Amino acid sequence: MPHPYVLLSAAVSLDGYLDDTGPERLLLSSPADFDRVDEVRASVDAILIGAGTVRADNPRLLVNSPGRRAARTAAGRPEYPLKVTVSGSGDLDPAAHFWHTGGEKVLYTTGKGAERARALGLATDATDATGATDVVPLGADLDWRRLLTHLHDVRGVRRLMVEGGGLIHTQLLTQGLADELQLVLAPLFVGDPEAPRLFGPGGYQSGRLRLLETRRIGDVVLMRYEPTAPGTGPLPAAADHHWLALACELAAQCPPSDTAFSVGAVVVAADGTELARGHSREGGDPVVHAEEAALAKLDPADPRLAGATVYSSLEPCARRASRPAPCARLILDAGVRRVVTAWREPGTFVADADGSGLLAAGGVEVLVLPEHEEQAKAPNRHLLRRR
Repeated sequence: MPHPYVLLSAAVSLDGYLDDTGPERLLLSSPADFDRVDEVRASVDAILIGAGTVRADNPRLLVNSPGRRAARTAAGRPEYPLKVTVSGSGDLDPAAHFWHTGGEKVLYTTGKGAERARALGLATDATDATGATDVVPLGADLDWRRLLTHLHDVRGVRRLMVEGGGLIHTQLLTQGLADELQLVLAPLFVGDPEAPRLFGPGGYQSGRLRLLETRRIGDVVLMRYEPTAPGTGPLPAAADHHWLALACELAAQCPPSDTAFSVGAVVVAADGTELARGHSREGGDPVVHAEEAALAKLDPADPRLAGATVYSSLEPCARRASRPAPCARLILDAGVRRVVTAWREPGTFVADADGSGLLAAGGVEVLVLPEHEEQAKAPNRHLLRRR
């Protein structure tokens, strides 16, 4: 199901702590960086923090700049982003600043937690001067994928900023649900083993994150990263969306054709290393397919292929007249066991095309991410109009 773009935001000491154990919150960011955070807040649809952060820091979680708030309203958006918190128990202080500042709020909790939250008076309606609070039970346990789907489908959230705490950052990263990490490094040490750290132990995805940006802001440094490692199995990871979007961008580079689709493909190792890419009619070959072009650039004996994922903007073909082997067969022969695509092949040129069925019969996990379908179809509109 579609999820918002999830941006994790945090400031840490040089030794990786979010705070110390003193009674006052440790200020890690500089004034200039606080202004940058305010700018990011103004750009998103919702801001999320965990119940522990509500209890420990009692934040207001606002866009402080009047100019940025005015720009939001001028664009037809609420003055403040939706404020979101998560609590399994629903046991939160009704007097916390979180509930009494800004606009609308959502508390995601369990069934029992919802009963507790309502008993505490946390659920309010739109007559509240500071905006409504919606209490949403997710079942017996907290489920991040269900939470993100609800935010996307019900609340219309397309960009979500997550400001902590460390447990939530850890859970989102280990479950492959974080699209971006914005990390600010402050020039000080904490050194207290009892103090909260940004990330805890867990089953993190393999490989290195991609560095998107570094920026000096006063005496702190901002680093922006995105995960690159593909998911494993039937549930997509954030990196799956990044790579499939790249495949769709490659499709737009294809020489136009009235007799074949424009398709892009990327082969990515389990650790997030890009192994090869290709697109339809690449290199002047009028009949080469995207997956075929990408796989041809690799040594068939490359051991990384067994754990790789092939991203293709269109379902790999099951039948073709221009080459002896269709792309689905080439993928199977290469030993790849996971394919992610944006849309199923229509019957424009081949009736009842079912590359996904051929792949699945050969033991390949096939994911279709329909939120990328429109981007994949864009360079093929002239063909689809003929149907």
